[in-house]
Amino acid sequence: QVQIVESGGGSVQAEGSLRLSCAASGRTFSNYAMAWFRQAPGKEREFVAGITRSGGSTYADSVKGRFTISRDNAKTTVFLQMNSLKPADTAVYYCAVRRAQTIRVSEYDYDYWGQGTQVTVSS
Repeated sequence: QVQIVESGGGSVQAEGSLRLSCAASGRTFSNYAMAWFRQAPGKEREFVAGITRSGGSTYADSVKGRFTISRDNAKTTVFLQMNSLKPADTAVYYCAVRRAQTIRVSEYDYDYWGQGTQVTVSS
């Protein structure tokens, strides 16, 4: 049974930091690309950052220089370090796994999803 579990969300003031974690189990995910998406109220889900097995990464323009994605292949865990948070970063953050080695920015290219974790940034 595939399980994708996010943790680390919460409430923080602007310019603060949070670190999200995503643990994947139930399959051999270590060769797959993993990514973070987010969805704010009334908006569509959007790509935030993705990472390949070898550590290659891609970021949305809105988070470049502030967010860092990393992964631990041995534990099939992916992290999202979020610094200099802004109220516009407020959203539910989802971890996703793609059954391929390349990163895609469309949510439709991902096969497994977590339940999401709320991030709220106040001004």
